[in-house]
Amino acid sequence: MIRNLKLHNFKSHKDSDFAFNNLTVLCGANGVGKSSVVQALLALRESYLDKSNASELRYLNLKTDAVNLGGVRDTLYQFGDDDLITFEISTDLQNFHFNFQADTLRNPTATIIPAAPQGHIYDHSQTDKESLFNNSCQYISAARLGPQESYRKNDAVVVIRNQISVEEGKAEFFLHFLDHNRYLDVIPALRHPDSEATDLLSQTTAWEREISKNVNIVVQDARDLGYELRYQFSTGSSGRTQEFKASNVGFGLTYAMPIIVALLSATPGSIIFIENPEAHLHPAGQSKMAALICLAAQAGIQVVIETHSDHIINGILVKIKNFENGQNGIDRKNVSLFHINRDDENHCSHAHEIKIDEGGMITYAPEGFFDQFTIDRRLLMGF
Repeated sequence: MIRNLKLHNFKSHKDSDFAFNNLTVLCGANGVGKSSVVQALLALRESYLDKSNASELRYLNLKTDAVNLGGVRDTLYQFGDDDLITFEISTDLQNFHFNFQADTLRNPTATIIPAAPQGHIYDHSQTDKESLFNNSCQYISAARLGPQESYRKNDAVVVIRNQISVEEGKAEFFLHFLDHNRYLDVIPALRHPDSEATDLLSQTTAWEREISKNVNIVVQDARDLGYELRYQFSTGSSGRTQEFKASNVGFGLTYAMPIIVALLSATPGSIIFIENPEAHLHPAGQSKMAALICLAAQAGIQVVIETHSDHIINGILVKIKNFENGQNGIDRKNVSLFHINRDDENHCSHAHEIKIDEGGMITYAPEGFFDQFTIDRRLLMGF
């Protein structure tokens, strides 16, 4: 599990320090550097898995299937004192120190940055055991696919590499992944109480019903065409409606499903990156999504989310209070909450960790931390 991340001269992060936890939450206004935190880790992961890199990180690949950072000039912090990009990562197994030397003068548009002359510091023999660098990592981006006529099939990606997504976190293989693992036994901590069945497909259906009541998931193998996703709805007389195309049913059902599948299929020690888990969901659905995320994190699955939703934040705080009351939830000691803003003078990101007090209360919230409701309410009420 990642315990700490330090970024130096990476995009807008001149010098940023993040204490990671079972659940790490990144929030803040648009364009302040939240996504860059996840991109840094993904760029390292993709560079390490690149066979031409010989697993030695001889260079940082800025243009991979998972994340496209552009060129050197796009990646190096503009106002830094040097051209060195460094990543320091502390995990349960070891401390990593990666150094890359950018050259903005001779090749500002290059899509790789070579390792700095001083090299890196880490234990090669332990790296494959890190979830960040093996098959126990999933990335679900804000650009994930919505309802499609069909979803792609790739055994090398799903069966061999255990991945839901390859291209920019789009989760393009999530339906193949769900079908291949449909009989996987979901760990007890994540099982929905309304479903006696413990397999992945049944549990995915149970959690999807928190978004849309009585929904049933129908996965059809269309052979060379890939997979088709359809929905049915249970009716009052133990019957079911006809099957509906995913495009004819609420967008949020399909948009949320890759996240649900990734969480339910994970095991303790895995790591999952999720951007905007709230997207296209009703507030009640957002709260339930937060609940599932908390249960996964409490069970030892590391979850890193970026969110703009106060319903996600409040959902997490509720699960903290539930845990303190002896119910299913998450220990506040297992949650790190960061609000990121931007220093406009130096155009660099500043990360502020927000303390969560007993009862899921936040006493000292920085300006801009989900305060728009309060601002609007005061205006409407005239005080």
